[in-house]
Amino acid sequence: MDFPELKIGDLVSRIPIIQGGMGVGISLAGLASAVANEGGMGVIAAAMIGIDEPDVTVNPTEANIRALKREIRKARKLTDGIIGVNIMVAMTHYADLVRASIEEAVDIIISGAGLPMDLPGYIINGAKTKLVPIVSSGRAARLICRKWLAKYNYLPDAFVVEGPKAGGHLGLKKEQIDDPDYALDKLVKEVIETVKSIASERNTTIPVIAAGGIFTGADIHEMLNLGAAGVQMGTRFVATHECDADPGFKQTYLDAKKEDLVIIKSPVGLPGRAVRNRFLDEVENGNKKPFKCPYQCVKTCDPTRSPYCIALALAGAKKGKFKNGFAFAGANAYRINEIISVKELIRSLQMEFSQSCF
Repeated sequence: MDFPELKIGDLVSRIPIIQGGMGVGISLAGLASAVANEGGMGVIAAAMIGIDEPDVTVNPTEANIRALKREIRKARKLTDGIIGVNIMVAMTHYADLVRASIEEAVDIIISGAGLPMDLPGYIINGAKTKLVPIVSSGRAARLICRKWLAKYNYLPDAFVVEGPKAGGHLGLKKEQIDDPDYALDKLVKEVIETVKSIASERNTTIPVIAAGGIFTGADIHEMLNLGAAGVQMGTRFVATHECDADPGFKQTYLDAKKEDLVIIKSPVGLPGRAVRNRFLDEVENGNKKPFKCPYQCVKTCDPTRSPYCIALALAGAKKGKFKNGFAFAGANAYRINEIISVKELIRSLQMEFSQSCF
């Protein structure tokens, strides 16, 4: 049995897979376009996308907008498929990045690390960009729907529901991460039920996308059976040739053992899942890494209290430099044992999906 299509409004992808947006610089035009060319939805991560621009410390807004627009345009040259952008609500330049993405007519904006309560306010007349919040509860989905309806007469085009096995920043409290009541299947069902009644009142549907720990085609089959319209996958796409990270970053996934995947307290103010290394051990032991805040990139980061600059830590890791950095990763990263092409990955997921249908 072939993958079903994923429909978000008038956007239709051949396969029900959205590639997760991964910053800093892990998913750019290279990975996003490769996924789009295989029929999925490719996503560029906007978080500190301009960190290598020469003027980023003096003109951070302009530098990040310039880099974001360049990556979107580069992706458009490489694919005719669906290209999205992931923009964290916690970013200081959130509004500017959203406006830039809409100006570039990006297909989807996926937005988490906070609730994107004002996202529809940036839509300009004639814009076809779909707006997709990331949530980790039915309550959050309901809040967003009510606010968007009351203020903008707009409902989310879809929701991504992120569970506790995701990599990077998590929308759950630390004590909820290992609580079975917050397992992805429960969260997905909860959000589906929540949005179904809201959408039916408006004679529409709101697709729900499952994310966090999706690793095999059988996992995809399980989520679709629960009623999800599709899945979002990040970790699997890091271990591809087309991923925009340095080979050294990808190697951390190959080397990771299950016990190396740990929950950290991020300067962003959220728990996050990362691959344990010497840098994170030193931070955990209270060895603060003194720094001046060069970017003012995250609204929720307090440089006077943060033990390190997360932008620099992630930017260094993207280049394979881990002395002062680390890699975010999903809970199943330890299961990766080879780097393959995006085409090979999609083909293997399709095969596993087909086998699980019988």
